[in-house]
Amino acid sequence: MLIQLVDLVVQYKSIQPEIEEAIQRVLTSGHFILGSEVANLEEEICAYLKVKHGIGVGSGTDALVLALRALEIGPGDEIIVPAYTFFATAGAVLLVGARPVFTEIDPRTYCLDVEDAGRRISERTKAIIPVHLFGHPAEMNSVLELAKRHNLKVIEDNAQAFGATYYGSRTGSLGDIGCLSFFPTKNLGAYGDGGMVVTHDDGFAERVRALRTHGWKKKYFPEMLGYNSRLDALQAAMLRAKLPHIDTWNEERRALAQRYSRRLADLGVGVPHEAEAACHVYHLYVVRLRERDQVQNLLKEAGIAAEVYYPQPVHLTAPCQHLGYKPGDFPEAERASRETLAIPLYPEMTTTQIELVITALENAVAQ
Repeated sequence: MLIQLVDLVVQYKSIQPEIEEAIQRVLTSGHFILGSEVANLEEEICAYLKVKHGIGVGSGTDALVLALRALEIGPGDEIIVPAYTFFATAGAVLLVGARPVFTEIDPRTYCLDVEDAGRRISERTKAIIPVHLFGHPAEMNSVLELAKRHNLKVIEDNAQAFGATYYGSRTGSLGDIGCLSFFPTKNLGAYGDGGMVVTHDDGFAERVRALRTHGWKKKYFPEMLGYNSRLDALQAAMLRAKLPHIDTWNEERRALAQRYSRRLADLGVGVPHEAEAACHVYHLYVVRLRERDQVQNLLKEAGIAAEVYYPQPVHLTAPCQHLGYKPGDFPEAERASRETLAIPLYPEMTTTQIELVITALENAVAQ
């Protein structure tokens, strides 16, 4: 590809000395699982998000599973989940034996439609998982109000929006528990899998810490059935090197996104929306096109990477078939799966690269 969707090599080169120093620090310490690097990262993430506890885990998916377990959610429970999101949001609910109850999305932000969610709450509902999709915050005031009215817990899926704000507060810090992903392509990405659970609640934090290490609080004395889901020291050290850059990188993402939007709005292309209360951090820059697949193919022929997130809404995936949903149940989620396309955006993109993408998209739309 002439221009990739994201270029992790150019980011690495921009901070290469810091990354290499972090790696050497861990290698010479001889401590590779948890330890001081992970503890320091947890403290630094907590300070950044203004939360009390951070617990480093093996992945963003594990963060969701451990959060659900910490809230003692399991068989017989229902969890409100948007129908348009990465599968792990619903998969984590299934993995703990609970039932995801899907809800429609706001077609402007792709986040959970709170009014529709309210119609789907039953006596078995225990929690809501709003997803800050593509870097845009969900409508958290309405989510929290709905949860309070029905005595529900709120688990923020903040895998794609690290650094985003809602009315000035960081996403991930607003609900009962926040779940982070450090997958390499995320705004704050490691060089492998990694995740974190964040919370203000002492009890939830204590349970997650035990669950990530075989269910024990004292080594070799498990108190519950847990997991082996520990963030390793190398990943934590490299994330610590990256964290001081995150606000700058996010501002660069926003500036590039605004440049795209100014140029693409007149093409009949649906460009991302940013709600008044939100600070979007553009994990992905996602456009809407009726002839999405044709445009994607033409972009790739021109050497421009373009990817579909997500080609199948979650309620129609094979692991969810037993839940009884069918095509047409969530029209906006299904339309988003047909029409959305992510085009290249990462902080280190040059003006020349942006112009090449715009020109290629103009040509593709015109055909």
